[in-house]
Amino acid sequence: MSLSFDPEALRQLAALLNESGLGEIELEEGDRRLRLARAVAQPAAMMQPMMAAPATPAPAPAPQVAAAQDMGVHPGAVKSPMVGVAYLAPEPSAAPFITVGASVEAGQTLLLIEAMKTFNQIKAPRAGTVKQILVTGGQPVEYDEPLVIIE
Repeated sequence: MSLSFDPEALRQLAALLNESGLGEIELEEGDRRLRLARAVAQPAAMMQPMMAAPATPAPAPAPQVAAAQDMGVHPGAVKSPMVGVAYLAPEPSAAPFITVGASVEAGQTLLLIEAMKTFNQIKAPRAGTVKQILVTGGQPVEYDEPLVIIE
């Protein structure tokens, strides 16, 4: 039996793997099945052993990554409690949970982190003003990575 797949569709699936940080995608249609997987050079420290390491970011944002690492020691830093993908709004067309300069109350949802197909609310540990948002929507995040600065 000979199976053929559209090369452009395969390229789009490979791009989706890289953008989403997923380790593999598996599609099944009738008796046809396709599994695309990418090799991960070095596993990241993970909270859940089944999660794939996120895609390596492009070289351009390196200064921002260094700035985010410096912000990790900031006393107002809210850090990620898990590995996953950060979302700043409850859905793509909705307003973000927070904006820079906004006042937040203790326990208020700041953002969501999707891990293992579960959306986890990241809540403000204390009341204050959002001084900086260190992640973008859809960005993979690591355990203990600074997400937001609240003062």
